Amino acid sequence: METWLQYVIIGIALVLICLIVLKLSKRDFRIEANKLIGYLGGKDNIVSAECNMSRFKVILKDVSLVNKEAIEKLGAKGIVEIDNQLKIIFGKDAHQLKRYIDDII
Repeated sequence: METWLQYVIIGIALVLICLIVLKLSKRDFRIEANKLIGYLGGKDNIVSAECNMSRFKVILKDVSLVNKEAIEKLGAKGIVEIDNQLKIIFGKDAHQLKRYIDDII
């Protein structure tokens, strides 16, 4: 087999491995948005949601239904509760989560 053909095959194999690694490491925000809605007490408990920079703000009917520990395990860096609203710090992922949540609720 010619040397250049071997290099082409090795190159294709490396590209495929890189694509597989990228696909496996990519977060699925649809799944995380569904989990977040569940942790917030379900979509019927959400009055409104908005996103500001790295914060996801949600107004809820009943804050006692929220599972804050699960939200933190999902990647929240902090949660602030004020009356019937939560401000959840998600960092750069806040906007993508908000987009998927808007599609669900």
